[in-house]
Amino acid sequence: NPLAYTEGRRRGERNPNRRLQPTATPQDHEDRIANVLCPLLAEHEVLLDLHSFRSPGRAFVMRGPANNTGDLEPFAHAEAEAQLAAHVGVNRIVEGWMPAYADGVARRKARGLTPGAVHEDPSYGVGTTEYMRSQGANGRGGYAVTLECGQHEDPEGEHVAYTAIRQTLALLGLVDQPLAPPARPFECLRLAEVVDRHAEGDRFVKTWTSFDPLVEGELIAWR
Repeated sequence: NPLAYTEGRRRGERNPNRRLQPTATPQDHEDRIANVLCPLLAEHEVLLDLHSFRSPGRAFVMRGPANNTGDLEPFAHAEAEAQLAAHVGVNRIVEGWMPAYADGVARRKARGLTPGAVHEDPSYGVGTTEYMRSQGANGRGGYAVTLECGQHEDPEGEHVAYTAIRQTLALLGLVDQPLAPPARPFECLRLAEVVDRHAEGDRFVKTWTSFDPLVEGELIAWR
């Protein structure tokens, strides 16, 4: 996102990884980005999406759903996507993005908390990887993983990304390079629930790092 990069922040005018779709009437910077990205994604079959994150923590990869014919995120390439996730060089795998966000939308609607039509749409969680799964391979559906390479300024992040790129090319037979084995043992985690901040006074009890372990009954935040 050139605007976000130039201004040194997480997003430009909004988050392009929410409700990513082409539009004939772009309203903001990210709509214009979507009109470039979406046709490009639709022409291809596989996406390795490289990200970084704000707080300290180790790299992880996000994958999509099991094969299914449901309405939320129908999918037919779970085996190939799992193989890609296994070979990008990290051993923490996270899943459950779309169901968690769709459940969050349903709870907001039930409580009358949705600020607009965008946040009322279950496809609010659609970003580049979700778009690839639904529209890639010229509408037949591709597959994709999101690799979170580490904290934004972590110098190891670029090595994580480069390793993943080379591994993906090797896996797909696009470079003359042996495929390294998966980075076992895997830690597999599922997103369970989105908890919204409703007011300025809502706050965490301490500075958490993503994936910090909890014990039963531990206080997380104050409402």
